[in-house]
Amino acid sequence: MNKKRDLAGQRFGRLIALYDTGERKDRKAVWHCRCDCGTEVDVIGRNLTGGHTTSCGCYNRERTAEAHTVHGMARHGKQHSVYWIWRAMCQRCENQDHKYYKDYGGRGITVCDEWHDVRAFIDWASANGWRKGLSIDRIDNNGNYEPGNCRWVTWKEQARNKRNNHLITFDNKTQPLAQWAEGLNIPVNTLRSRINQLHWPIERALTEPSYGKK
Repeated sequence: MNKKRDLAGQRFGRLIALYDTGERKDRKAVWHCRCDCGTEVDVIGRNLTGGHTTSCGCYNRERTAEAHTVHGMARHGKQHSVYWIWRAMCQRCENQDHKYYKDYGGRGITVCDEWHDVRAFIDWASANGWRKGLSIDRIDNNGNYEPGNCRWVTWKEQARNKRNNHLITFDNKTQPLAQWAEGLNIPVNTLRSRINQLHWPIERALTEPSYGKK
């Protein structure tokens, strides 16, 4: 027989397992848990460890309330657009089934407590330069979604800030390879080839003129 797993003190989403109630449902242990909102509930241990139950139900209630709040925003293009940006941000960080979760929540990136309120996020967006066509960008790609680490940028600017970009430092300046290529009027593939295939020194790769077309 497998040894019973001790979950006491462990966190599962918003829930902290307190003690085994001694009850069994479908032959599975039932744990008494406290939710971050203060509510205490009994949850089957397997539902905790499997990620099926992560709150007392408050998370779903909050999401439902947010959806109803945003329903009235749909008539206002600006607010409606920001809502979908907010929703995608939360999904990337908190929904383990999201296709990009591994690059966000899976790396420990979170949405700050303040921004779990969609209205607070919309207020921040309106006061910090949001306009249609811009996307939210984290200044530090290893940092969280929070006011001090986020800005509104074009898709092109955001692409430059991706964590897999090739950063090049020259003359006390560091920026992505694509940005160097654009600023020096060198085709990006030419610059990449000079550095990765031909193994030119950085100074030569960046300063030798290119006669090809972009």
